[in-house]
Amino acid sequence: MYRLVRNCKTSIIWLSLAHLVCDIYTGFLNPLMPFIAAKLNFTMALATVLVAITQICSNMFQPVFGFFADNINKRLFVFWGLILVSVFIPLAPSAPNVVILTLFMIAGCLGSSFFHPQAMGFVNNFSGKDCSNNMGVFVSIGSLGFAFGPLLAAYIAQTSGLDKISYTSILGLTLAALMFVFVPKLSKIEQPPKHKEFLKSFKDILSNRQMNYLMLIAMMKSLVTNSSCILLPFLWKSMGYSPFYIGSALFLFVFMGSIGSFLSPRVEKRFGSKPIIYFSMWATFPLMLLFAFIYKTMPVASMVVFGTIGFTTMLAQPVVLVWAQKTLPEYKSIAAGFVNGFCWGTVALCLSGLGFVAQKFGIINTIIVLTIIPAFASYFVRFLKCKDM
Repeated sequence: MYRLVRNCKTSIIWLSLAHLVCDIYTGFLNPLMPFIAAKLNFTMALATVLVAITQICSNMFQPVFGFFADNINKRLFVFWGLILVSVFIPLAPSAPNVVILTLFMIAGCLGSSFFHPQAMGFVNNFSGKDCSNNMGVFVSIGSLGFAFGPLLAAYIAQTSGLDKISYTSILGLTLAALMFVFVPKLSKIEQPPKHKEFLKSFKDILSNRQMNYLMLIAMMKSLVTNSSCILLPFLWKSMGYSPFYIGSALFLFVFMGSIGSFLSPRVEKRFGSKPIIYFSMWATFPLMLLFAFIYKTMPVASMVVFGTIGFTTMLAQPVVLVWAQKTLPEYKSIAAGFVNGFCWGTVALCLSGLGFVAQKFGIINTIIVLTIIPAFASYFVRFLKCKDM
């Protein structure tokens, strides 16, 4: 039994490291997109469409892959998902044209879509009764990777050029090989329930009112994160800032978000689940309004505010994710795929025309309006039933 527990803890560590590296790669594109657009001569509007397409590929298919992940004991999705994202995302900045760029981005983001639902399902199964804390660590480490991604990509682009980013693939490929050695199948621990009927599984989830509320909350969080990380790099580039500055700003946003995710279980134990979600959904609007007032005249202070937005947005993410898995414990990977993937992909689909709107009405005006929506949507938090922690 001791050896089994030890193996489970070791597996969670390796899964968290893989999450770190996977999300480092997925963080590459946002700070570089204005410069890739300048290199290939396309507009901000087209850039936001491309980002939306890749977000859809990265997120919308996660419930589907989660269904198959819940029905196998093999590590197929975590292993090959990490390989795909490690190879194709670093190749994207060196693409010779928009078509090849799009194909590289889609292939890499599909790898991310492979990886996340099965990895979160594995963490849940390996955790036992300590799921909330382990999931908080897993999510926060992934957020940390998503924070370092823009910083690393921007540094390489500024010092060595966009083409040299492809060399970073070696990191992910090495870790994928280590994952194959150290992360076991689920054959020696409690088996997840099998649910072979694809349509029934999705019907059970989509017809569950509690899941619908949790998915709405996840969409609101994605709305703030996506709109900020897609549009603000174009704003900063128009102000003359360097790739490294833009990467540093996104690093701060997601790094503070990773701290929020890490502290989430502790804050939840003290204040409860619903207060965290209310705060996360309400606080972003006044913070973004403050950012809009000071980003020109007080750039350093505006970065502090921007980082605080990241913290408040991500504070509730582990709470919502574990809540979803406890709502439908027989669908752990699929529930994670919906909350962590499908919801984000749905928002990305809705934001596919965001660049056109921002070009017409202004980037700051567009983001301020978008951050009002979660505040109103927080009304539905009251209908959530208390989860059994």
